[in-house]
Amino acid sequence: MNYDLLIVGGGPAGLSAAIHARARNKSALVISNDPLASPLCKAPAMANYPGLPGVTGRELVERLLAQAKDLGAEFKRGRALSVMPMGKSVMVSVENDMAEGRAVILAPGVSRAAPLEGEAELLGRGVSYCATCDGMFYRGRPVVCAGDAPNFDEEVEFLRSIGCQVSVARLAGLSILGTDRVTGVQDAKGVEIPCDGVFLLRAAIAPARLAPGLETEGGYIKVDERMATNLPGVYAAGDCTGQPLQLAKAAGQGQAAAHFAVEAMDQGK
Repeated sequence: MNYDLLIVGGGPAGLSAAIHARARNKSALVISNDPLASPLCKAPAMANYPGLPGVTGRELVERLLAQAKDLGAEFKRGRALSVMPMGKSVMVSVENDMAEGRAVILAPGVSRAAPLEGEAELLGRGVSYCATCDGMFYRGRPVVCAGDAPNFDEEVEFLRSIGCQVSVARLAGLSILGTDRVTGVQDAKGVEIPCDGVFLLRAAIAPARLAPGLETEGGYIKVDERMATNLPGVYAAGDCTGQPLQLAKAAGQGQAAAHFAVEAMDQGK
């Protein structure tokens, strides 16, 4: 099914965008891991969110989720792996599935993990972010899996089930070896594990890596006053756009991004 608006991220920015899109009678699909597994949900009390003093992080997320669902927003559980502008539409790959919309709002928050040594250089040449997407290329071959994705164990078992020789490593201190192709990994203790492929199964992809050519500034996604990025049909909101990393700012930017995305649709842009 095609949607008017795809929203990557189920935090305050993404849910605010979904609420506004539905209020403007546009279909909206929110793509995210379980919103209630967010670190925000562990906050015992929010002192700086306007109008809701003392609300817990979980209560705030639950209220936003309920409002978005009541208005008719749809949800798809999974990790967004890439964003591809296609002219008049935007495609988002979600695990081994695809979603299509007229525009997309990136609201995944920020990635706390630094890229691994060799990750960017060998992406697509032995480094993958999705076992069910790329596992078949490594049937009968040695691979290493590392990460913290909610479905990490499931992805590892999938690789084993299709005949991959799977080793599991910790992300911390891991470096990826190889020049033209992956040849192995080295862990924090200096131990080398030969392999043909490395599956980095993080809970989320770093926002700036979701879309090839996406312009960044200081490690954050660069947006203009309309929350638009340099890519057609791609908007961004919330922590991924930079400081200050505040809930009220995230919710406001989510609303603004949806407003301008819908305005562009209605104007036929």
